[in-house]
Amino acid sequence: MKSVRVRIHGKVQGVWFRGWTVEQAGLLGLSGWVRNRRDGTVEAVFFGDDQPVESMLALCRRGPPAALVTKLEVSPDAQPDQPGFRQMPTL
Repeated sequence: MKSVRVRIHGKVQGVWFRGWTVEQAGLLGLSGWVRNRRDGTVEAVFFGDDQPVESMLALCRRGPPAALVTKLEVSPDAQPDQPGFRQMPTL
């Protein structure tokens, strides 16, 4: 099992990135959350088996059709305290 925190930079707000992330993470069976940050980035925690987490990271490097991802920061993180994947309020 693997848990990572991801910070996604670029044109990633106002392009349905969070909703798309909830959909994709659900399809991959991941737990965690996604939220916008006031600095214009999107932040997420993905938890699950190694391969689905890696697949989600690959998807985030592209994002939904209207997004333009310029940088992905990935670091290890603690396992989320709730099952399932959800959208969180902006921080």
